[in-house]
Amino acid sequence: MAEPVRREKHAVRERDWEPPEFVSREQIIKDSEEVQARPDITVKQTEDIFRIRAAGMDWDLGAVVYEPQDPGRIPVGPDGKKAGLFLLHGGSGDFKHIERISLLLARKFGYKVLAGTFPGRFYLADPSRDWPGDTIHPDGTARTPIWKQGEAIAPDEYDVVQDTSMRDRYGTRTLARAKPGTNFYYRMAAWPVAFEEGMIEANRRHFPEREFSIYGQGHSTGGPFICMLSQRIPNFAGVLATEHSPFGYLCLARAEWGGDMGKVSGYEPAKKKKSKTVTDPFNDLYVRTWRDRARYAGPEALGQEGPGALMRLPALMEDVLDYWERSKKRPNFKAEYVVTHNIVASLTEAARVTAQRLKMNGDETDALVRRYVGYSRELSGPGVKPVPPTLFCISKDSRDHSPEVYREVIIPGFQAMKPPPKTRLTCFGAGVHVFWLAEKDLPLGIAPSAVRLWDEAIQNGFFAAGEGG
Repeated sequence: MAEPVRREKHAVRERDWEPPEFVSREQIIKDSEEVQARPDITVKQTEDIFRIRAAGMDWDLGAVVYEPQDPGRIPVGPDGKKAGLFLLHGGSGDFKHIERISLLLARKFGYKVLAGTFPGRFYLADPSRDWPGDTIHPDGTARTPIWKQGEAIAPDEYDVVQDTSMRDRYGTRTLARAKPGTNFYYRMAAWPVAFEEGMIEANRRHFPEREFSIYGQGHSTGGPFICMLSQRIPNFAGVLATEHSPFGYLCLARAEWGGDMGKVSGYEPAKKKKSKTVTDPFNDLYVRTWRDRARYAGPEALGQEGPGALMRLPALMEDVLDYWERSKKRPNFKAEYVVTHNIVASLTEAARVTAQRLKMNGDETDALVRRYVGYSRELSGPGVKPVPPTLFCISKDSRDHSPEVYREVIIPGFQAMKPPPKTRLTCFGAGVHVFWLAEKDLPLGIAPSAVRLWDEAIQNGFFAAGEGG
């Protein structure tokens, strides 16, 4: 078997390497051209569908591995271990949502990539893994998760609710509200435990601790879960946080600060106002529609074109609907707000419902509540693995991530941790929230430039243990 590749380092000492604070559009284009011109490494793609027992229930989880056919092509980091990349999708996607990034890492850089999928979203019913039809069915029922092969959620297990409480931000939201006492209700209460244990098991299976160091990236909603897992997986060495939301309690602080739109034309920090906080019950499944693309398309067009973008609103809406037509094959439902927005009351209730089903005593119930509430913040105390070094990267026209909110809320939040992890912020002069979306001169958005930066950070020892802050 060939020896793993140890990349030639840049002509600086590893401890001196620093990521750039800003990458210009011109440099992004150069990076994109350079990366895409590299010869392809032959890769293989394999599915791993496995069952775990968590919270007293069986769960079937699916992940996909992308890796060089020749394992000797996998790069080795400065710590002498192979570098494995663990990716999580965002929003309400699955492994296919991030497949462009997975293939870019494997084909152009040689990394072994594990692309996870949240419980219930891997379409187990068809080998294509594409969900059929639309999220709202003609009879008014909704698409629901598949948490176990052969198990389906029946329409009488939930009520369909139209929520207009955050209409300015989301439009009318459609919710499938699980009825108490149903299997759907108990699954909605227990999935956070299945996620934690399932993702730990997936990484154990594919990135053995003695052989690999793991570097994780979670797009958007996937970010808080990567943050959570970064302390629970022993060989998790660093966070590649590109358009990647932080721990849930810092997401909540970001919303309360009102800084989501800091970079969009016309934004004035002095006029920022507190955002309406998401308060979803644990048993509400948010079922997405075209509106979720519209809430990103508007700010992105504003950032790229200015207010004149509204003059072509019909064309924008056609683009939104075309995008949705292509996107319906992804899961497009979401239950993760309880963690990503630190909804403590909902996390507590979910834990208590699960504890009651498992007939736990008072002490066991209290411990489970602490476990659930702990999903939305860093662990601390004696013997706890520290939060690893984190490299934040944000796009120019992101709807959800602005330099101001990182400087005012997120990075100070990380610096207040004990011990504080090493953190840096790189701003890209192009791109949107879905950072691999094409734009002029950038067929893969800023993704090639961002991934090149990840590779440099890994190879130059940015994630090695050392100074925080």
